[in-house]
Amino acid sequence: MSDPKVADTSPAVLELEPGTYFWCACGYSANQPFCDGAHKEHGMAPVKFDVTEKKKVALCRCKHTANAPFCDGSHSRL
Repeated sequence: MSDPKVADTSPAVLELEPGTYFWCACGYSANQPFCDGAHKEHGMAPVKFDVTEKKKVALCRCKHTANAPFCDGSHSRL
Protein backbone atom coordinates (compact mmCIF):
# COMPACT_ATOMS: atom_id res chain seq x y z
CA MET A 1 0.00 0.00 0.00
CA SER A 2 1.31 3.44 -0.90
CA ASP A 3 0.86 6.68 1.02
CA PRO A 4 -2.11 8.84 0.01
CA LYS A 5 -1.56 11.73 -2.36
CA VAL A 6 -2.44 15.16 -0.97
CA ALA A 7 -5.20 16.28 -3.34
CA ASP A 8 -5.43 19.76 -1.78
CA THR A 9 -4.50 21.54 1.44
CA SER A 10 -8.00 22.74 2.21
CA PRO A 11 -11.24 20.84 2.80
CA ALA A 12 -14.05 20.58 0.27
CA VAL A 13 -16.98 22.36 1.90
CA LEU A 14 -20.14 20.97 0.33
CA GLU A 15 -23.85 20.80 1.00
CA LEU A 16 -24.78 17.15 0.56
CA GLU A 17 -28.18 15.65 -0.02
CA PRO A 18 -29.20 12.50 1.87
CA GLY A 19 -27.54 9.42 0.42
CA THR A 20 -24.52 7.17 0.43
CA TYR A 21 -21.14 8.57 -0.61
CA PHE A 22 -17.65 7.18 -1.12
CA TRP A 23 -14.80 9.47 -0.02
CA CYS A 24 -11.49 9.12 -1.85
CA ALA A 25 -8.84 7.98 0.64
CA CYS A 26 -5.97 7.64 -1.85
CA GLY A 27 -5.97 11.18 -3.25
CA TYR A 28 -5.76 10.04 -6.88
CA SER A 29 -9.42 10.45 -7.82
CA ALA A 30 -10.13 13.03 -10.51
CA ASN A 31 -13.49 13.60 -8.79
CA GLN A 32 -12.19 14.91 -5.43
CA PRO A 33 -13.23 14.47 -2.71
CA PHE A 34 -15.20 11.48 -4.00
CA CYS A 35 -13.93 8.14 -5.25
CA ASP A 36 -13.69 7.41 -8.98
CA GLY A 37 -11.97 4.02 -8.68
CA ALA A 38 -8.38 5.30 -8.99
CA HIS A 39 -7.53 3.58 -5.67
CA LYS A 40 -7.38 0.21 -7.42
CA GLU A 41 -3.86 1.02 -8.61
CA HIS A 42 -2.73 2.29 -5.19
CA GLY A 43 -3.87 -0.39 -2.74
CA MET A 44 -6.32 1.78 -0.82
CA ALA A 45 -10.08 1.64 -0.42
CA PRO A 46 -12.57 4.50 -0.29
CA VAL A 47 -14.49 5.35 2.87
CA LYS A 48 -18.24 4.82 2.62
CA PHE A 49 -20.39 7.27 4.57
CA ASP A 50 -24.07 8.08 4.77
CA VAL A 51 -25.80 11.44 5.01
CA THR A 52 -29.27 11.16 6.56
CA GLU A 53 -30.38 14.74 6.06
CA LYS A 54 -29.25 17.61 3.87
CA LYS A 55 -26.25 19.26 5.53
CA LYS A 56 -23.03 21.16 4.97
CA VAL A 57 -19.85 19.14 5.50
CA ALA A 58 -16.11 19.76 5.22
CA LEU A 59 -14.53 16.74 3.55
CA CYS A 60 -10.80 16.17 3.86
CA ARG A 61 -8.72 16.55 0.69
CA CYS A 62 -5.26 16.27 2.29
CA LYS A 63 -6.01 12.61 3.12
CA HIS A 64 -4.33 12.81 6.54
CA THR A 65 -7.42 13.35 8.71
CA ALA A 66 -7.94 11.12 11.75
CA ASN A 67 -11.70 11.60 11.30
CA ALA A 68 -12.22 10.34 7.72
CA PRO A 69 -13.94 11.52 5.64
CA PHE A 70 -14.26 14.77 7.56
CA CYS A 71 -11.59 17.44 7.86
CA ASP A 72 -9.90 17.66 11.27
CA GLY A 73 -7.40 20.40 10.39
CA SER A 74 -4.53 18.00 9.60
CA HIS A 75 -3.81 19.96 6.40
CA SER A 76 -2.48 22.82 8.53
CA ARG A 77 0.33 20.55 9.77
CA LEU A 78 1.55 19.35 6.37
